[in-house]
Amino acid sequence: MFCFKRQRVFAVLLVVILFTTLLSGCSRQEAGEDRAQAGERGELSTIRVAKQFGLVYAPLMVAEKIDFFSKYGLKVEWLTLGSGGAVREAMAANELDVAFMGIPPYLIGWDKGLPAKIAAGYVVIPVSLVTYDPDINTLKDFKPEHKIAVPSPGSIQHILLSMALEKQVGDPNTLDDNLVALPHPDGAQAMLAKKDVVAHFTTPPYLFEELNQPGYKVVVDGFEAFGQDFNFNVALVTQSYHDNNPQGYAAFVQGLNEAMNWVNEHKEETAELLAPEFKIEKEKLLKSLTAEGVNYTTAPYGLMGFADFMKEAGYISKVPESLSEIAWENILAQVGKREGGSCTLEKIQWSK
Repeated sequence: MFCFKRQRVFAVLLVVILFTTLLSGCSRQEAGEDRAQAGERGELSTIRVAKQFGLVYAPLMVAEKIDFFSKYGLKVEWLTLGSGGAVREAMAANELDVAFMGIPPYLIGWDKGLPAKIAAGYVVIPVSLVTYDPDINTLKDFKPEHKIAVPSPGSIQHILLSMALEKQVGDPNTLDDNLVALPHPDGAQAMLAKKDVVAHFTTPPYLFEELNQPGYKVVVDGFEAFGQDFNFNVALVTQSYHDNNPQGYAAFVQGLNEAMNWVNEHKEETAELLAPEFKIEKEKLLKSLTAEGVNYTTAPYGLMGFADFMKEAGYISKVPESLSEIAWENILAQVGKREGGSCTLEKIQWSK
């Protein structure tokens, strides 16, 4: 009798486990379908968006304070993470619908099967390697004890450093052991305290704040390392969200364009809104927003330019054969395809 009861309990538990597994297996698809149905009913559809630190994210920070998306039927759930690698992992775990990260971290994810493509270019902005050490003037001057802060291995800063090393030293991996992974705010704090690191590959406002200090200087300029302008970030949308929520996808792209345009048209208001977030004076932030080389744009720049280098250096195992492998249709339409030779927008997707 006791064995019979144990068998019945075991059978019930087995059914529960199987039923739970089936439900979890369907949950991801159903989540996308639920959002699509919410849009059809006129309800706000939720979209999960991740950003990182730095002035490059000003349009997203403004959009978090001034809602540009609800009128298009979207409710945004914002998440801030410290590196492209962390964002990529969250997206791979289906915790995000949209992510903003550098092209190199995205290519690493794409190479490993990350089910997402580029929905928009995102900002062209200065990014440079800064040091306060008077004895360091070129990459050849770095010694093993000289630590360099970057957001993470495989970040756009890491790859730009590798590109510069290949040009100046002949080995893109020479300083890999010198790298320390720090989010931009922590890297800037370490630099200003002259503690733990002697160099920082960073973006505004941290870049400009460091360069305002006596004796701080640029060792590597990101644009020179790459060979031309490039998107510091790209906006990625998952395959699931793109396919199951066409209206939500279009709404996200439109809302992003509107937020970007608002920042361009309202630099002073942007500085006033975000100065408390960056803990700097409004006037300093405005100076950063209007600095030479800062371009708040959703146009694509340099989307394919990192791929060949990253393949040769061993960061990825393959290269996209065409832009369509990594970009959604609105990007492809924006770039176009000129017959008889590349057009200007096609050419700038590759580095010179």
